[in-house]
Amino acid sequence: MANSTSSTRQDVSFVEAAEPITEPVTKLGGQPVWLAEPMWPLSASTGRPMRFIGQIRLPGEEIRLGYLFMTEDDPGEFVDGTSEPTGGENAFFAQPGEPADFYQVASIRRGPTFGPDHHVEMTPYDPDDAGDSLRSRLWGEPDWLQGEQWPDDPGTWQFVAQLDSADEPFGMNFGDEGVAYAFIDEKTGQGRFLWQCG
Repeated sequence: MANSTSSTRQDVSFVEAAEPITEPVTKLGGQPVWLAEPMWPLSASTGRPMRFIGQIRLPGEEIRLGYLFMTEDDPGEFVDGTSEPTGGENAFFAQPGEPADFYQVASIRRGPTFGPDHHVEMTPYDPDDAGDSLRSRLWGEPDWLQGEQWPDDPGTWQFVAQLDSADEPFGMNFGDEGVAYAFIDEKTGQGRFLWQCG
């Protein structure tokens, strides 16, 4: 079930949905389930809508969603900065909450996506399991591929998710065997997203 309201570490896997997911639950792909007016992030370099990666149900009794986006290169075009937390080529923010000021947003309800809807299946983390610490998961603490890279002041940001390119379903460009990390500022709903590669 993808509706955890606690922040206990959960390992995750992804299963393609038989039909679009329209509930405010954690998912990858498809289209965002907006809780307020749409705020679709635009690429700082091209001005075009970023691609929707997914949404994450944030902890707490109130329904809050974090929305994750990233610019994807078009054929014959290279966009730099998708790995940078403030590069304007990725976005993570919550509703209720606000986007960051280093990219623009548009009132677009539906836009480009990385792929079809995928359920996120959660498994409580087993510290005695000697499995891959870099695998995709929610909550807990990040396992850094290339060393700590907390955005800005580490005390401001709550770690939300890490996505391992080896098990995410869309082949997103996180570099060579990369791992992506998402963080949220609970006070503002602003987020940061970045990735590291091998």
